[in-house]
Amino acid sequence: MVGFYLPHGERASKKAFSPNAYLRITPDNKITIVVARSEMGQGVRTALPMILAEELEADWKQIEIEQAGASTLYGDQTTGGSASVRTTWDPMRKAGAAAREMLISAAALTWGVPRSSCAAQEGGILHGASKRRLTYGELAARASTLPIPTDVPLKQSKDYKIVGQRLPRVDTPGKVKGEAVFGIDFHMPGMKYAVLSRCPTIGGKVASFDDRESKKIAGVSFVGKIGDAAVAVVAHSVWGAMEGRRLLNVSWDDGPNKNLNTAAVMQSLKQAASKKGASLYSAGDVAKATGRRISAEYQLPFMAHAPMEPGNCTAHYSGTTCELWAPTQVPQDCRDSVAQAVGLDPDQVKVNVTLMGGGFGRRLEHDYAVEAALVSKAINSPVKVIWTREDDMRFSTYRPASLHQLSAVVDGAGWPVAFTHRIIAPSISGQKGFPVPGGVDPDLPDEAAFVYGPPNVLIESVIAETAVPLGWMRSVYALQVGFASESFIDELAAAAGKDPLEYRLHMLAKDQDIQYFTTTWHTARMRGVLQLAADKAGWKNFLPAGRFRGIACFGCFSSYMAEVVEISMENDTPRVHRVVAAVDCGQVVNPSIVEQQIPGGVIYGLSNALRARITIEKGRVVQGNFDDYAPLRMEEAPVVEVYAVPSAEAPTGIGEPSVPPLAPALCNAIYAATRKRIRALPILS
Repeated sequence: MVGFYLPHGERASKKAFSPNAYLRITPDNKITIVVARSEMGQGVRTALPMILAEELEADWKQIEIEQAGASTLYGDQTTGGSASVRTTWDPMRKAGAAAREMLISAAALTWGVPRSSCAAQEGGILHGASKRRLTYGELAARASTLPIPTDVPLKQSKDYKIVGQRLPRVDTPGKVKGEAVFGIDFHMPGMKYAVLSRCPTIGGKVASFDDRESKKIAGVSFVGKIGDAAVAVVAHSVWGAMEGRRLLNVSWDDGPNKNLNTAAVMQSLKQAASKKGASLYSAGDVAKATGRRISAEYQLPFMAHAPMEPGNCTAHYSGTTCELWAPTQVPQDCRDSVAQAVGLDPDQVKVNVTLMGGGFGRRLEHDYAVEAALVSKAINSPVKVIWTREDDMRFSTYRPASLHQLSAVVDGAGWPVAFTHRIIAPSISGQKGFPVPGGVDPDLPDEAAFVYGPPNVLIESVIAETAVPLGWMRSVYALQVGFASESFIDELAAAAGKDPLEYRLHMLAKDQDIQYFTTTWHTARMRGVLQLAADKAGWKNFLPAGRFRGIACFGCFSSYMAEVVEISMENDTPRVHRVVAAVDCGQVVNPSIVEQQIPGGVIYGLSNALRARITIEKGRVVQGNFDDYAPLRMEEAPVVEVYAVPSAEAPTGIGEPSVPPLAPALCNAIYAATRKRIRALPILS
């Protein structure tokens, strides 16, 4: 459900024309478009206004952008699930089109001419016969008196002038100049700084603490318990707060998980595998298929989001209100959680959304906002809570570990007549207390599709339990499902002695519409991106000596993605030289942003595949910084080529679909080089 606000009772003041929550035009020709999603590097402050400006027939040079805070006007403001463009495409189009039609009517009334003789063009209305022109600013007052149309004509893609163009991102100049304000940059007069000492054991609590040494540090003004599991140290500087925490003596109650370790978690997944699964998708009857059976088991570890900007939030609690400055993907959740924590109503909490130095799903949580509000209330002063890198790594939420059991029955030629995939993993939503109807995590309908057409298919989910705190990480379950599924498809191709590309194309040869929950997947579109990636990579051409290739494709967030990874092996370690990515994500709003998003996903996926793993010992997260949770370094980064299928279909997701195919394509390339099959990540374990 997408909420969309069109005020019908009130009219905008004569000084401004504001027919809906997304748009405001003032008599001085200032056109402001409000962005209700959070900017974390993915380009929404540019892409979403482009959609509205297109239908408005605006002059892009006149557009100014305003970031919305938590509000009731825009429906769900969550920025995640590759949903920003695909779920606001229609609301933004309708908002721009409604305003355009009202401005045309205002011009016709002003001139006393038939409405059909007027047309919107580049931020103004033109009268065809007399060539007279009025700007939107000149028409703002009159347009604000007119009724808001409910059914307006929308442009066809062939007529787009802004959508589809490579417009520069509006947030780039501020970032280049150092003027952009990220959460960690925000400052206000009288603000103090806080760091928290948190229980290192999962589920543990504070038993007692001694703050005498901490309070000897110059500038330390407060040391106190925040919640059950943390102690805050507040000072006039970040360094003072960190030094105060270093000298703080805390005794911890380790709680029930003090003996938890990674081996026990993985064993629990194997035990859960014997449980009956919930069906995600089925076709035919896999039990009746006859032929040669091939089986394999894949597993993936816990992973951390590891955004470059660690957790932070500034809060100012004043008794009857609380204002936040938060780098958040969920401003409404921050508002509601903070209100509950400090004893206010949600409408007494104001959330200002700052830029984010990466999110990847970590900022779908709101623990940092609650901490800041509680500390501010405790000290009766504005305060910025800052997490260190180690805090962010060890006290976070994690992408769940998972186990995948795959099986296929193949005919005499090696083609699959039955395919089974059992996904054994904890449920993120279930752990957080959200409904998991029928044993199906609500994210799986977006992230676990099987876009092939064997006659017999069964995809099942088995929910396991874990004490490790879980969170949504970029592409979430799709990363896991894609790695297992597309690696196994390669195993089937190898067992049949067939080329991995041709094997997949054969499985996709028949045009089929595959209904997976509410999404209809089309084998023809997957076949198209697979062929495009292969053609651009020169799949049929010979590679130089020592070079090898792997291929994979996957569908998630309603988009189709295929990637070819080219590698060499150096001392038994893969060196990725080139990644060719092809995507069908419907109408592309801004090609440059797509060409930035996909390499970002490729680099993220490559980092995860090579080295990313969170391990647990004695109930504690072992990894703490980029030395033992190492991202890809600049000298390791491959050349990434991006190709988008031209399309007039409605836009679909782009932020996450490039992540899932990377790991299987890489592992398939390693198999081509070494004849060794990798069934567990990370590769460099």
